[in-house]
Amino acid sequence: MSMQISFHGAARTVTGSKHLISLLNGKRLLLDCGMFQGMGRQTDELNNYFGFHPQDVNYLVLSHAHIDHSGLIPKLSKEGFRGRIFCTPATKDLCSILLMDSAEIQRADTKYLNKKRIKNGLPLFEPMYSLKDVENCLELFYTVEYDKWCTIDKDIKVLFTDAGHITGSAAVHLQIAEEEKTTHLTFSGDVGRYSDAILKSPQEFSQADYIILESTYGNKLHEDVNNSSETFLEWISETCLQKKGKLIIPAFSVGRTQELLYMLNQLENKNKLPDITYFVDSPLSQEATEAIKNHPENFNKELQNVLLHDKDPFNFNGLTYIKTAIESKQVNSFNKPCVIISSSGMAEAGRVKHHIKNNIGDPKNTILMVGYASPYSLAGKLLNGAKEVDIYGDNCTVKAKVGSMAGMSAHGDYDDLVKFISCQNPDKVKKLFLVHGEYDVQFAFAKKLMQKGFDVEIPGMNYAVNLSG
Repeated sequence: MSMQISFHGAARTVTGSKHLISLLNGKRLLLDCGMFQGMGRQTDELNNYFGFHPQDVNYLVLSHAHIDHSGLIPKLSKEGFRGRIFCTPATKDLCSILLMDSAEIQRADTKYLNKKRIKNGLPLFEPMYSLKDVENCLELFYTVEYDKWCTIDKDIKVLFTDAGHITGSAAVHLQIAEEEKTTHLTFSGDVGRYSDAILKSPQEFSQADYIILESTYGNKLHEDVNNSSETFLEWISETCLQKKGKLIIPAFSVGRTQELLYMLNQLENKNKLPDITYFVDSPLSQEATEAIKNHPENFNKELQNVLLHDKDPFNFNGLTYIKTAIESKQVNSFNKPCVIISSSGMAEAGRVKHHIKNNIGDPKNTILMVGYASPYSLAGKLLNGAKEVDIYGDNCTVKAKVGSMAGMSAHGDYDDLVKFISCQNPDKVKKLFLVHGEYDVQFAFAKKLMQKGFDVEIPGMNYAVNLSG
């Protein structure tokens, strides 16, 4: 007999990260508790059922704050989880913002959808959790600094190392003692890029017996990130200066939005920034940006040098933060060229969905994707060339231009992922599990990793495997 690990999210898909470790003594430790996003009609069903009983989980270790890794924590707590939640200080700060925003988005979207359901005599939707549920779960958070072993209990220790994905993101390293054996297990979380514009590179880590590795871009190489600001300028010039239209950018409020703001700041410092209005329409983006500025320990050397002569590298002329829903609606009637940066990143929820709906029918406008988009999400459908899309129950004809800046991704590409595990001796890794990737990508990546000597497995949804220790 030995401990077991089961995969209840981000299994052959890129969202809903949840991996449950079950020890022989009955203890259960959950790695991440993410919300499924962009899975089409399956999304609600996947989010409704964990695949395990929340009250049976003793501990939760959280890799980072993105909603696809943290978004179901309030629901987990609401349904009986009472253990500690271990994460880095920056992750806790960002979760306090992101989870509140998630609850508010659910409330607003449910209210909007229920208006139609009332007219049609259909049963009403309920949000998965409330603001109060978020407050309750935040009391369970316990912070651990990078590079310091923390004793969870007499059998389990955890260490966080910088994963370079977003502020506070960590690779999770566990030491689990069981029957006079100690098992070393590493969970990558989401691995960042070694050339990120803002953050430090992912850290090396000590030898693991088992590795759970993300694989979002396991078969791709990104564009050179150093060219991103010039590419961004080209999109602004074409849409806003030449066509006099609106450039609408679905972007996660943590990570991607700050990277866009930093690029616009750098364009201003080079006297290249077009004189137009730049809206950031996400209730939490301003709060998230402030939280990120409070954790400069995550910034790379280049940004540290910028801070010596620019006290706020995420600010510039023309930047306008939108806070209220009324202000957001007013942006739709703004009849001048502008840039609108709004969440969510896959355009599945939030205010950006309304902006797309109101502007998708005008060829002057552009919808620009700046990160991964599930093929089932609105962003993914647009990227795949859909001529008509359903937005809030209405069929919308796509006349706006749809574009992509793939080089913007906060996820490492194939080279980054291989570099991340290059510190490991493949002969000493008993099994490497690929998660957080589409199956065809994982299959291609697995073959490359096996050529390097790793024993690779691609677990399916709710798949369980025994670890030999």
